Amino acid sequence: MIQPKVQFTEEMKKDYTILIPTMLPMHFKMIAQILTRHGYKTELLENCGQNVKDCGLKYVHNDTCYPALLVIGQFLDAIQSGKYDSHKVALMLTQTGGGCRASNYIALLRKALEKAGYGYIPVISLNISGLEENPGFKLTLPLIRGMIYAVLYGDLLMTLRNQCRPYEVEAGMTDVLCDKWTKYLADELFDKKVSYQDVKKNYAAIVRDFDRIPRRREKKIKVGIVGEIFVKFSPLGNNNLEDFLVSQGAEVSMPGLIDFCMYCIYNGIVDTKLYGIGKLKCAGSKAVYQIMRKMQNDLITAIRQNSSFAAPTPIEHTRRLVNGYIGMGAKMGEGWLLPAEMLELIDSGVNNIVCAQPFGCLPNHIVGKGMMKPIKERHPNVNIVAIDYDPGATKINQENRIKLMLSCAAENAGIIPQSDSAEIKEAVLHSQERKASGKPLTV
Repeated sequence: MIQPKVQFTEEMKKDYTILIPTMLPMHFKMIAQILTRHGYKTELLENCGQNVKDCGLKYVHNDTCYPALLVIGQFLDAIQSGKYDSHKVALMLTQTGGGCRASNYIALLRKALEKAGYGYIPVISLNISGLEENPGFKLTLPLIRGMIYAVLYGDLLMTLRNQCRPYEVEAGMTDVLCDKWTKYLADELFDKKVSYQDVKKNYAAIVRDFDRIPRRREKKIKVGIVGEIFVKFSPLGNNNLEDFLVSQGAEVSMPGLIDFCMYCIYNGIVDTKLYGIGKLKCAGSKAVYQIMRKMQNDLITAIRQNSSFAAPTPIEHTRRLVNGYIGMGAKMGEGWLLPAEMLELIDSGVNNIVCAQPFGCLPNHIVGKGMMKPIKERHPNVNIVAIDYDPGATKINQENRIKLMLSCAAENAGIIPQSDSAEIKEAVLHSQERKASGKPLTV
């Protein structure tokens, strides 16, 4: 029997705590503060580990995609921990409006809550598509604007952190600076009404601050990370992939969250171009897309004018890179954006790519693994390795596959790998043999 949906009411807004799942810690801390400023009590979940996976496996069908299992498992693990009064919490999930899990697993969460005995807990949908509404939660223009600022700030901090951490003279200095700015920006977004001029001034101050970090001048292997949005960004979903790559002597490069947001908006324009539908929505999408394009360009300009750091690629350039590879109509899940991000990394000189592939994500496997062959055919010296993430995958196997890719990357770049493991030695010997034969060094 299908239970009626429990709504988040105006009365609940006063004393209910809204729990938010993890994905991008810096971004989401600021987004939580924006929600708090607009009158909602929020808490960003940080629980992780095997208990989260076990809760997901217990209350979600095992054919469900891995990100859904983790997010639902994190919610239920938090509720069952005893830290919260289950009668005074609500859960928040995003819905993009597409045909993938990002829209559909909100129903899986409600089913899992019912199965665990928490069917009375309201679930709030965070969406701009009109999919669901709750009387106690309103997505207003000031709230949306603040969230966009938080996403841009988070992307900037992530970009600078990735370019500083592998080279810092004093270990941990980059993370200390990230924590300082995350707290400052979160407090500012909470304490006052922030204008866009304030945001641009903060951009410049942040870039200059990071540029003052003492860094070693040495050559590092550059590795890009792409894939399904949750396992690409979330340390919970990818077994702390970024930390592992840095520990192996690599510099990480990741396209920002703002690119995914703009991809979702641009798809409203694509629908009209391809199918002649949603003409009113198309006009609104075009207006929002242009505003966000300008905001992204302002962030890029701030980096270029105040430092020697590599700036993100403008979305318009990224979008054009897929011409001749995949059509704009491929927009389930990460759709055309995933191969576009691979090509963006290659275009910016990052020839080693980890594609994070979660179990149960059919669209991601099609536009991820499915596009690797044509990309490699046109870029034969590029290393792209697909890493599968699911409840049964062992961390050691995932890391060994990445080590093999890093060894080939090091040989291509003329860098001696930091690791002295047997796997790396074997891979280096293999790559030397291939190099001597004139064959491209790929995984």
